[in-house]
Amino acid sequence: MKLSNVILTWIVILIAGFGTTSFVNAESHCYNEDVPLTPEEQRMEDGAPIPQQIMNDAEFTQFAEIFEERLCKVNNVDQAEKLISTHGEQLWDTAIARAQGKRPDLGDLDRYDDRPLYWTRLHMTSALRQWEPEFSISEAERNELMKELEYTSRGITSIDYPKGKKVKRILVTGFDPYRLEQEFRRSNPSGAAALQLDGKKVMTEDGPAFIQAANFPVRWEDFEEGIVEDTFGPYLEESKEQVDLMMTISQGGPRVMAIEGFAGRWHTGVGNNLEERSSVIPTVGDWLMPDELPEFIETTLPVEEMVNADTGPWPVERNDEVCEWLAPGYRDAAYVCQDNGPTEDSKARAGGGGSYLSNESQYRSNRVRIGLGAYDIPGGHLHVAAQEHYPEDTSVYITDEFMEFRMDTVEQTFELVKAAANAVDK
Repeated sequence: MKLSNVILTWIVILIAGFGTTSFVNAESHCYNEDVPLTPEEQRMEDGAPIPQQIMNDAEFTQFAEIFEERLCKVNNVDQAEKLISTHGEQLWDTAIARAQGKRPDLGDLDRYDDRPLYWTRLHMTSALRQWEPEFSISEAERNELMKELEYTSRGITSIDYPKGKKVKRILVTGFDPYRLEQEFRRSNPSGAAALQLDGKKVMTEDGPAFIQAANFPVRWEDFEEGIVEDTFGPYLEESKEQVDLMMTISQGGPRVMAIEGFAGRWHTGVGNNLEERSSVIPTVGDWLMPDELPEFIETTLPVEEMVNADTGPWPVERNDEVCEWLAPGYRDAAYVCQDNGPTEDSKARAGGGGSYLSNESQYRSNRVRIGLGAYDIPGGHLHVAAQEHYPEDTSVYITDEFMEFRMDTVEQTFELVKAAANAVDK
């Protein structure tokens, strides 16, 4: 949604009479604080005052407070759905506008910072979880409202491409910050890059390329419910909005940009809700899957063009490391790791991007691509340089050195996406 549409949306909301525009210290009587929050949502309090400082410095606190106040005023589930959709998309659109320098009125926090969006969304999901309206609402209805808030505030529902034949369509995704129980100040440069990329038009040698972006949560349950397939699937099917290239992006190792050669069909690790996994990546029933589920899926991104694009400052390389269980014993024996891609007939233990949600985003997006028969659409994963320079003083969440490192990584990510777009034939 363009900035002018964001402003128009707010005018419509105000005219509709959902409430006044000043909600600082406003009393809200429709919330039950005894309802437990998720471990991720609880970090709003556990990490205090860092989340609140980030929201305040970007002037995003107002969006959480307005949402919380107006949610108390709806009279039925349909009104709640409309309110949530409006505020979710408005939060995403505002985060994009702030990141791209179109909202200089929103505080003085570095515009490359992805954290205001993250913490404000958590505030809103916490409110929705503890919301007790005067009318009856089922658990299933609340879950659907929560899904609506997640999808709208992550840019998933606002993906929109021109339908001309002479344009390229590029779809990329980043990630939320993760493992915040270890460090409440975490930023994720892949999510920051998505905010810079969304809605951008870049000129390539054979025409314009239009980029759309979304951000994924770092939670197993969302992936298992199909958020990756729901994001990419509609634009892999044959239509006037079919994409010409797709790329999942996440934070990787120190000072390197790694194009992952292979994604593996196995997931492990602890998500932001402290849930663990160690199993084969499950399928999603709502989307077509390949007849034979692959253990590994190789990247089809234009690797050579990306490596040779001279993007800087970090080196760009293809990473073909995998971990696998070998035939005939498979999981009865220990897995082995090597850097030449998978062995024939092996079973995946990890792809080049490991076995966490980064690898899973690559595997799921390309599995549905294959399932839908979109074999000619390039797809793969880029691991960007891990954020550095967290201040030693844990009460300080940002410094000039921190900002410069993140900006350099985000700008190089943008250049690599542009290089990939330029390499796509239309």
